[in-house]
Amino acid sequence: MRHVVICILTAMLSVALARTAHAEPKRVLVLHSYGQNFKPWRDYAVALRQEFERQSRWPIDVQDFSVVTARFDDKSVETQFVEYLGALFAHGAPDLIVAIGAPAALFVQQHRAGLFPSVPMVLTAVEERRVRQSALTDNDAVVAVKQDLPALFANILRLRPETKTVAVVIGDSPNERFWLSEFRREIEPTLSNVKMVFWNDKSFPDILKQAATLPPNSAIFWVQLQVDGTGAVHEGERALKHIHDVANAPIFSYDESFFGGETVGGPMTSAAKSGHKTAEVALRILGGEKPDDIKTPTLEYGPPRYDWRQLQRWNIPESRLPPDSEVEFRPPTAWAPYRWQISLIAAVILLQAALISILVHERRRRLLAEVQARQRSAELAHINRFTMAGELTASIAHELNQPLGAILTNAESAALMLKSDTPDLKELREIVEDIRRDDSRASEVIIRLRSLLKKAPFEQRDLDLNQVARETIEFLQPLATARDVELDPGIAAGALPIRGDRVQLQQVIMNLIVNAIDAISGAAGPKRRIGLRTARVGEFAEIGVCDNGPGILLDRFDKVFEPFFTTKPQGMGMGLAIARTIVEAHHGRIAAENKAEGGAVFRIILPLAAPGRGRS
Repeated sequence: MRHVVICILTAMLSVALARTAHAEPKRVLVLHSYGQNFKPWRDYAVALRQEFERQSRWPIDVQDFSVVTARFDDKSVETQFVEYLGALFAHGAPDLIVAIGAPAALFVQQHRAGLFPSVPMVLTAVEERRVRQSALTDNDAVVAVKQDLPALFANILRLRPETKTVAVVIGDSPNERFWLSEFRREIEPTLSNVKMVFWNDKSFPDILKQAATLPPNSAIFWVQLQVDGTGAVHEGERALKHIHDVANAPIFSYDESFFGGETVGGPMTSAAKSGHKTAEVALRILGGEKPDDIKTPTLEYGPPRYDWRQLQRWNIPESRLPPDSEVEFRPPTAWAPYRWQISLIAAVILLQAALISILVHERRRRLLAEVQARQRSAELAHINRFTMAGELTASIAHELNQPLGAILTNAESAALMLKSDTPDLKELREIVEDIRRDDSRASEVIIRLRSLLKKAPFEQRDLDLNQVARETIEFLQPLATARDVELDPGIAAGALPIRGDRVQLQQVIMNLIVNAIDAISGAAGPKRRIGLRTARVGEFAEIGVCDNGPGILLDRFDKVFEPFFTTKPQGMGMGLAIARTIVEAHHGRIAAENKAEGGAVFRIILPLAAPGRGRS
């Protein structure tokens, strides 16, 4: 039992000690080249801190110091700086040293013996050719970058093949003098058609003047300007901004720390990538790994990145960019911030377009159906007129026989008189006049019949409703006489001008009169009479057909105008339906009612024609 208790207490103590050890911060000494505000190394330091916060499982105590002696050639002061650092950490060395940039890396390698030789060290953001390989120890790790100078200048000529002059902005500090010699060694011999201009020995005001007056087809390559030709120190990116404001040529650079406002872009080293890899190596060392065992490949350029704004400013077409390029800072289209609103509006517009298309299609179908219905209605009306003509055959034949018989009698009388030696010319002239008059009567009967039977399209003309009624009565008078029915016309005084189709309106009146004749033909009682009345009622013309027959049964009022409804044994039930269709096509109304004294009345109301319209 005691053994178990001891084991539990030991485990609890181990956990407590582990938690205590875990809670202790790791002290990291960070040495900056020149100073904490000098680009591009400032951005590398910021990225490193961010990655420490993201990746570390321990608290990290970062203590920053600047190798300000790197700005000058005086090395005597560096010994005092090393002694200063030793005094600061006299009570405990840091857990790790991180040198950012080539000046800081050269400083720590030169003074490795005096800078805590047992403390592991990471050199980062340093170009691979600036690392002194012979001075590296087993306690050192390197996260180097590679500057491909020919690729940087090839990028300029790819985007601006007409370039004749490249001005290189570089300072006069020891580190900048190294890179000046590298440019002269690697670039100048390869650009035979391009003039290289270096501003390392000029003051900053002179650099601004030169940047504003470059010859045509020039470009500017920004390396860095830490210390100008007069010894003035330039921190941050203010110098780059001032040059950009006055330059008459595009500016290119090698590091993404200078990307995002003043430079065009191209292949560049990445502070974010370097910070991520440096933090990873540093944390592995803090976790107990030996620095010499951690081999990190040299970081090279990522995909070329370009600033859309600078491309537009210097008229550089995107077709000249490498295939894997990334173009940034392009103004967002309306789609980016308003994609949902645009999608909704587009959906509504498409829905409306679809509905409009459906409605237009349905309207076309409806118009076609109306045309077809009108054609069918006209055909039915034509058939109805033929049917009516059949009913009027006996009356028409009787009406034709009278003038034809008279013509024959007069012709025979004239023939006998012409055989006489002394024919009576006066009487012959009267006979000829009678023949002409009877021929006109027969001709009018035939014309009225042809008008009734002809098949013609619906055509509105200016008409007098009174005249249409008179012609219809004259046409039906023989039928009424044969059926022993009295037609009693009551035509209004003055004209009733309307617009309509004469034949179809005559057909409507004829249908009503023939139906009335049929309704009272078998009725007993007083003399059978059909009245026809026309009148002006406000802005309308009215015509009524009434009879003194039995009237309409109450249960049939709603059906008299329906197709195929009839009370005649041989009827088709289409007459009144066709009549209603014709009246409605003339923008009128037709109605039926029973008279109090007996019989039925059918009324037609048509709009009067507008005054001042001439006859067509």
